[in-house]
Amino acid sequence: MAPDTGTGWQPPPYADPSAFAEHDVTVGSGALAVAGTMSLPRHRDAVPAVVLLSGGGPFDRDETSGPNKPIKDIAWGLASLGIATLRFDKVTWTRHGVAGDPGFTMTEEYVPHAMSAIRLLRERPEVDAGRVFVLGHSMGGKVAPRVAAAEPAVAGLVIMAGDAQPMHHEAVRVTRYLASLDPSPQAAARAAAMARLAAVVDRPGLSPATPRAELPLGLSGGYWLDLLGYQPVSTAAALPTPLLLLQGGRDYQVTLADDFARWRSGLTDHPDVTFRVYPDDDHLFFPGTGPPTPADYEAAQHVDPAVLTDVAECLMRR
Repeated sequence: MAPDTGTGWQPPPYADPSAFAEHDVTVGSGALAVAGTMSLPRHRDAVPAVVLLSGGGPFDRDETSGPNKPIKDIAWGLASLGIATLRFDKVTWTRHGVAGDPGFTMTEEYVPHAMSAIRLLRERPEVDAGRVFVLGHSMGGKVAPRVAAAEPAVAGLVIMAGDAQPMHHEAVRVTRYLASLDPSPQAAARAAAMARLAAVVDRPGLSPATPRAELPLGLSGGYWLDLLGYQPVSTAAALPTPLLLLQGGRDYQVTLADDFARWRSGLTDHPDVTFRVYPDDDHLFFPGTGPPTPADYEAAQHVDPAVLTDVAECLMRR
């Protein structure tokens, strides 16, 4: 994603800051506790609520990318529609070296904090404790079924551009796509290097002791082993809770063909699943036109209002 440009974020047109109040909270405990923000609709009782999970990487609670804050868009949009939200800084953002710890995994990165956030919302008198949902974007969507499997109180999941293809294979595909946009020897070399690193993940000898320098994305061997042992689609299929899966048609990171198709196929027998595709939206659910590129994330934009409407309608009727 694009680095934070320092450009001031402006609320999306569909957000009404007078409709809700925000409160600082602490999510988790001990050395890995992080700061978060709870957005509670004003003058309402027994409202549904949703914990928001950002994508992979060291994101703050708003999933800041360039001048954009897609998770804050979602939080403010839903709170304006009468749904409480809780978003929090990822531990990889507050403690930059934690990802290098040998025992640090995707599970450790997300699940304890998500469970703490669920409890915080369920304790609020304004919230209907039986209607606390989890909404995850990108890797946050990938891990959302694992959160629900660990916490039976979760009332349902919203998975936005959740990746289902093995992540090291996805990294190779994305790097090759970016190389196709920049057909230079340097780009080709980056794609070839990613393919070599990804091949290490597929080897039988992968272990927690495998050096990070030999693996994709600077993640540890333990992190990759945790990913290899987790099947998001089959985990979601075993859940009794409602599922809403959203996908942008212009997303080159998590795609209709490589990821969304896996969710569709694997959830055929789930009793309560809804799929939504937004043909013009990219990975951050920003509407646009033409072939998607990383430059799309550098312009100030907001999450598609149709996405907020669909999510709110789904949660409100539960």
